[in-house]
Amino acid sequence: MTRPVRLAVRALILHADRLLLVNAYPGHDSDLWCAPGGGVEAGQSLPDNLVREVREETGLDITVGAPVLINEFHDPGAGFHQVDLFFRCAIARSAVAATGQDPEGVVNRHRWVSREGLADMRHKPDTLAVAAWAGGDGLCYDPLERLLR
Repeated sequence: MTRPVRLAVRALILHADRLLLVNAYPGHDSDLWCAPGGGVEAGQSLPDNLVREVREETGLDITVGAPVLINEFHDPGAGFHQVDLFFRCAIARSAVAATGQDPEGVVNRHRWVSREGLADMRHKPDTLAVAAWAGGDGLCYDPLERLLR
């Protein structure tokens, strides 16, 4: 069974050379980490969707910059296919403590990680470090990856 392709937005937020990551598996069921963000709602701009998602998941207010990465992943057995658009973002207020409670109960914890620390963690997409710490403003494409749990 094939479902429509899901569109999502994700925030690459660096503070003190550390990247904010979330674990988006209810009940600590997985050790896989990703950038905060989520599904796009129709009728809202991509940046507005991202501001909402990051606030819901982390409690942080952000400003949204340029897109830096397009990633797509799928689960062929379930017919799931998602395209993630990653944007470079900054914290809009002075507070950097991620304290949000995801209303959907998907995100269960947050972590600020160094580039070296990220290398020791299971995370998606594979090109997350390159996109987060790249010096240029170019847009990268990370081809179709299999969904991991």
